[in-house]
Amino acid sequence: MTKPAPAAKAGKAGKSGRAESGKTAVQVLERMVSLLDGLAQQADPVSLKELSSRTGLHPSTAHRILNDLVWARFVDRVEPGTYQLGMRLLELGNLVKTRLNVRDAAMGPMRELHRITAQPVNLSIRQADEIVYIERAVSERSGMQVVRAVGGRAPLHLTSVGKLFLAADSSRSIQGYVSRTGLAGHTRNSITEPAVLDRELALVRARGYARDNEELELGVRCIAAGIRDDSGQLVAGLSISAPADFVQDGWIELLCRTASQISGALGYEAIG
Repeated sequence: MTKPAPAAKAGKAGKSGRAESGKTAVQVLERMVSLLDGLAQQADPVSLKELSSRTGLHPSTAHRILNDLVWARFVDRVEPGTYQLGMRLLELGNLVKTRLNVRDAAMGPMRELHRITAQPVNLSIRQADEIVYIERAVSERSGMQVVRAVGGRAPLHLTSVGKLFLAADSSRSIQGYVSRTGLAGHTRNSITEPAVLDRELALVRARGYARDNEELELGVRCIAAGIRDDSGQLVAGLSISAPADFVQDGWIELLCRTASQISGALGYEAIG
């Protein structure tokens, strides 16, 4: 009778397979980057033959990877066998540029708003179905513990900034968000019903700012105003967080004015 292979050897084989798989993935990424770099070095479209020569990749390998990059819109096929960098890279580059510009434009006004209110002032952007905190003006004067640090995330429907972004969406997009998330709640005040969310978003559109009534964290309320770029697109939200019993309506005008100041620095010109 043939003896089964020892378990230890089988385990080693499994680890070897995983290591080989990881190595292969890294190789593919390296080859993708080399092709993108090769295209970036030329202002004009580049032939497959030239790319293969520049990168040292076999033509069939380069062709296969380029097909994937074309599918993902990182590369455009100008004509059979000729390629150039794709528009998606420009879109992603502009997105990164906008985020950096927003942070640069916002920091001074955020600090001034914090100085006046003595409360945490947050700068957030949207990523898919969440907001991400990318900057914060806070100090020991704030009188409250910061709930989410820079880099933290939260669902759109539970935050004041998130409601700004949802209010700017189409009805179809909002329905898609509701379907994907199920409007899961975090506190007893969380909005978990589509009809209630619709009414809340209508208020946001009418007022021009948004509120969070202890919907993400009990004991914390927020007010948010939108920041727009030179094309008029909503790119970020500015919010003030404070203990629930300390939020002041007098901050709203100041917050909206500060958000408008940052938008102006990004080239946005309000109509009327």
